[in-house]
Amino acid sequence: MPSDPVQALADEPVDHRFKGLPPDAEHAGLTVGALAAEARDLYTGGFTTPVLTLDADALEHNLTALGAYSSRHHLAFAPHGKTCMSPQLFRRQLEHGAWGITAAVPHQARVYRAFGIQRIFLANELVDPAALRWVAAELAADPAFRFVCYVDSVRGVQLMDRALRGQPSVIDVVVELGAGEGARTGARTDEDCRAVADAVADAGTLRLVGIAGYEAEVPGADPSSVHAYLRRLTSLAVEFDKAGRYSPDVEEIVVSAGGSAWFDAVADVFAELPELSRPVLKLLRSGAYVSHDHGWYTRLTPFNRIPEEGGLRPAFRLWTQVVSRPTPTQAFVNAGKRDVAYDLGLPQAELVRDALTGEERPATGVRVVKLSDQHTWLETDSAEDVQVGDWVALGMSHPCTIFEKWPLIPVVQADGTVTDYVRTFF
Repeated sequence: MPSDPVQALADEPVDHRFKGLPPDAEHAGLTVGALAAEARDLYTGGFTTPVLTLDADALEHNLTALGAYSSRHHLAFAPHGKTCMSPQLFRRQLEHGAWGITAAVPHQARVYRAFGIQRIFLANELVDPAALRWVAAELAADPAFRFVCYVDSVRGVQLMDRALRGQPSVIDVVVELGAGEGARTGARTDEDCRAVADAVADAGTLRLVGIAGYEAEVPGADPSSVHAYLRRLTSLAVEFDKAGRYSPDVEEIVVSAGGSAWFDAVADVFAELPELSRPVLKLLRSGAYVSHDHGWYTRLTPFNRIPEEGGLRPAFRLWTQVVSRPTPTQAFVNAGKRDVAYDLGLPQAELVRDALTGEERPATGVRVVKLSDQHTWLETDSAEDVQVGDWVALGMSHPCTIFEKWPLIPVVQADGTVTDYVRTFF
């Protein structure tokens, strides 16, 4: 393994794997780092459409905003890495104060470890024997590595214990409290949580270190119901401490929650936690903030409720090109379902860049009405709104499904200069 695997990403060749990059860069045998060093202009430097970009200023703004918010509210922060799956962005999150990175599945944790992540919170019950043995081996090989995962069933605990017998490490776990009937994962009742905790105590291969959950799954979530669920979570944390359920050698108790829609409620309720027998790691896990978006999270972000605490900026822009204008009210651009996130709504036309003059203007009168595999259908108010060859910038919802479609993403300065490239591993 390279001494710095994140820096080594700059040594990858620019080739056919990466959509939208200048073809001449491959012909010249450039690496990603060499292409970045050329600081090409996005619009005149040979990039082909469609091409997804990240706004450098918006990225830095968002990283700073959640780092500062977490610090201000005395929260540890383990942003969910499934959003971007980018080691470069993980590093920047850690540089902005993150405690570690959250994962959902073993593959993600393996990517994290390949790029040196030392603290992983896996927000799922992990019952795959091969994955459990891999975690145990990682812990044994690196005493500085910290790993925590969910447990939410007695059977799950039994399966974990069976897979880990004879392995060199004990795995830290937190009981997941489900968010209610009809919600996603998690033990549904307090009594179920107690039974899971008892099962952990009977398993010599696991160590109970805390309580966790995901408040966005509260059915019909609103401020009242989300706060009530989070108070159930913290009450269980307190009860388990008083009852001596946490392993006696645990140095800190983990209490974790927090997606991208309710981190203000998490901050409110976690601030109410009384002093426990050991220090408490109050762990927030929001992930979508890093790029934000132009729709779904723009509407959901807690900063809409607490504007005095800050705000986030959409960092993505998908530049497409008009390839057909068959009628005055219809146009087609050359990106579709293979390139565009659409699971939380159709994209929005944001900007038009004139193919002849390079002039940019708001995409007034231009609407996305449908997606095909390789085309986006546009409806226009007049024949002058777009012309064949014009570049059209689309804004999209849901960062997780935007990042996953693009293995290498140019990072663009305000003047259009591309100064970096973000690599993803999905």
